[in-house]
Amino acid sequence: MGAYILRRILLMIPTLFGIMAVSFAVIQFAPGGPVEQIIARLTNQGGSDRLGGGGGDAGASNFDVAGDAGSRYRGAQGLDPEFIAKLEKQFGFDKPPLERFGMMLWNYIRFDFGDSYFRDISVIDLILEKMPVSISIGLWITLLSYLISIPLGIRKAVKDGSAFDVWTSGVVIVGYAIPGFLFGILLMVLFAGGSFYDLFPLRGITSDNWDQLSWPAKIVDYLWHMTLPLTALVLSAFATTTLLTKNSFLEEIRKQYVVTARAKGLSERRVLYGHVFRNAMLIVVAGFPGAFISAFFTGSLLIENIFSLDGLGLLGFRSVVERDYPVVFANLYIFSLLGLIVGLLSDLIYTWVDPRIDFERRDV
Repeated sequence: MGAYILRRILLMIPTLFGIMAVSFAVIQFAPGGPVEQIIARLTNQGGSDRLGGGGGDAGASNFDVAGDAGSRYRGAQGLDPEFIAKLEKQFGFDKPPLERFGMMLWNYIRFDFGDSYFRDISVIDLILEKMPVSISIGLWITLLSYLISIPLGIRKAVKDGSAFDVWTSGVVIVGYAIPGFLFGILLMVLFAGGSFYDLFPLRGITSDNWDQLSWPAKIVDYLWHMTLPLTALVLSAFATTTLLTKNSFLEEIRKQYVVTARAKGLSERRVLYGHVFRNAMLIVVAGFPGAFISAFFTGSLLIENIFSLDGLGLLGFRSVVERDYPVVFANLYIFSLLGLIVGLLSDLIYTWVDPRIDFERRDV
């Protein structure tokens, strides 16, 4: 097992390098970089108006924007070339792409992600500030999906082929096919002040007066705000775990030890929960880290934007729109690294819950 873990760790290095290299190369051809963002703000706000929005452009208003730039940047006509050069140096674009990529990798290896271009805060502090919201969503989705999936999957296995199994499979498939963001928009229209009812808040994770509420009122307020986002995410989150639970139970129910237990006169409930449950749930439990990471990373991006939840999903979206590259690349690096680590952790949990699994004898 030690050799397998070492191989997996070593494979993380080229995987991370490939992810960052491809993303960095794509960014080089994407129009509307941070320099263009500053130029657009200057031209839209009338030359020497002061730029808002953070530390990346904090000193831009001190530059003289008179003259003819003749710059390669769209919309830079009328701006001083020296000002454009200072902007490029400020954002690090005065260096060749390979040099910038090498410096970025060296800093990221040391977990030095620098500062946000347009916010007066370091990238790591910004991520830590937004992370509790996304972790909260990920934990709730994982918990709710397991609470729904496991009982439903067991029931479907026991009633395999029955009308209950057929219609619940239809519900699961339809729920999995409907995108969470589309269901979220439907919930907003129906229950958040759209065309029908105004029962739930439209945005945010807490009310404006949350600090003034008592602890019971804070809990109620938090759950009130989270109802619609969690409902939108749970609809598709439990499908995979439900089918996995059902198939795992069906496989165990058909084994010889179950026939022997029944022949001894044990009740069906005792057979199911005393013997089958313990063995069938191994693969489901082992998949918990992966399920959490999936809900944490992939499930909350659009939902956070729809319901204006100030988490990592909304941060990533705004950073891409604003071309805040340090935040974009830091999110990509951290999420990719965490995903690779969780993948290894899931394999180790599999071997822990089922010693028959031996990854040493398999190719990585």
